Amino acid sequence: MTATSEVSKTTRDFVGTTRRLLIDGQWVEAASGKTFVTTDPATEQEITYVAHGEAEDIDRAVAAARRAFEEGPWRTITPSGRGKIIWRLADLLEKHADEFAELEALDNGKPLSVARTADVPLAVDHFRYMAGWATKIEGNTIPISVPSTFACTLLEPVGVVGQIIPWNFPLLMAAWKLGPALATGCTVVLKPAEQTPLSALRLGELFQDAGLPDGVLNIVTGFGDAGARLAAHPGVDKVAFTGSTEVGKLVVQAAAGNLKKVSLELGGKAPLIIYRDADIENAIANAATAAFFNHGQCCTAGSRLYVEHDIYDDVVTGIAEQAGKIKVAPAFDPGSQMGPLISGEQFERVNSYLAAGFAGGATALAGGGRRGDKGYFIEPTVLTNVNQDMTIVREEIFGPVLPAMPFDDPREIAAAANDTNYGLAAGVWTKDISKALKTAEFVRAGTVWVNTYHVYDAALPFGGYKESGWGREMGHQVLSNYLESKSVVVGL
Repeated sequence: MTATSEVSKTTRDFVGTTRRLLIDGQWVEAASGKTFVTTDPATEQEITYVAHGEAEDIDRAVAAARRAFEEGPWRTITPSGRGKIIWRLADLLEKHADEFAELEALDNGKPLSVARTADVPLAVDHFRYMAGWATKIEGNTIPISVPSTFACTLLEPVGVVGQIIPWNFPLLMAAWKLGPALATGCTVVLKPAEQTPLSALRLGELFQDAGLPDGVLNIVTGFGDAGARLAAHPGVDKVAFTGSTEVGKLVVQAAAGNLKKVSLELGGKAPLIIYRDADIENAIANAATAAFFNHGQCCTAGSRLYVEHDIYDDVVTGIAEQAGKIKVAPAFDPGSQMGPLISGEQFERVNSYLAAGFAGGATALAGGGRRGDKGYFIEPTVLTNVNQDMTIVREEIFGPVLPAMPFDDPREIAAAANDTNYGLAAGVWTKDISKALKTAEFVRAGTVWVNTYHVYDAALPFGGYKESGWGREMGHQVLSNYLESKSVVVGL
């Protein structure tokens, strides 16, 4: 065990025992009896052991979710009743906010202050927002051109949903997935990332306390084989996945067996565009936040910087200075502003991208390597002398690395910004509102932030173009991911 001396007794007790799977309202061991360890990425030491779910456990969970959907009380609970359960969950999550912040900091490595002020409050807000939608899912009457008929549409839950969530925002991604699925009346099998299973498991306990019927939410912890079985399972009506584009393509292939519905929130390579007429101080601060928030382990991370030539030197120097001031430290260090990468695998991945960049002629204006000799810490890095064809500019690094390039002609920036397989997010800085809106229009991305960055809200749709995914999370648009439309025609 490690770091647990710095957390509350409640959290110590939670990680002090092997955590089990939630299937049909019961906390059970994996069918194989196997467990795996979850580790603290700041120290590389054990936190606790977790049940190692595999295909048989997914089968059991899907069967429980099917019973709960077709036979259990979930289908007879009123929309108001569903909303009340989700709202009670939000209240419980808020009550246990410090505990969840500690679990996120332990398991993911993010600074405790960030988990307290961002991850947990945003999750609470999302559940409350979705609780309100439970009573507002409406069909329509349609005046069709056939005599003596009455026609209407009904919106009904899609059924059993498999949800696979990533490790960068474990609690928040669980909220993004579970809120709309439960509000619409679906039942769920949730597969958390193996690197960060703890907050999802604790959330399962809170849902039980909130009165969620058995089998409506099932949680199976495990590795990629469990996720693959869930995506391919013939008893699953829809799969929702957040993660890398590479794995997202595998999910699509697996889902083809029974043509289940699929929604995907995948990778990104967000361009940051700073024009010469921008508020330079604001642009520097925002660009640093865009690149380095959550250790750069963010699908919307600003990971390509384009600065108009006149101000390029001032901007990149300013961002490098900001990078140098960021305190990189373990999550429970009171001054920590950036924690470690999630794992040794991710640490090696980011280092390999840095090595390729340096081999291609890139220069580190800030950072460029490991911080310390323990844990998976990478320095916030700003790279210059790069070009559009380098892998560090083209591929998603998922670490605190920002390559910077100057541009001369604002009319040509559209081509550079859109020269990517991704289209999740972008940032624009200018005092000219016309230029801002024109840039937002030509950038093919699901979210464009102007003179700010990393602003999220439960009411705001989130998703991407191109290989950044299918469908949208959050806002009322996410409800369509979990609903079927039925036409009803009555002869009069």
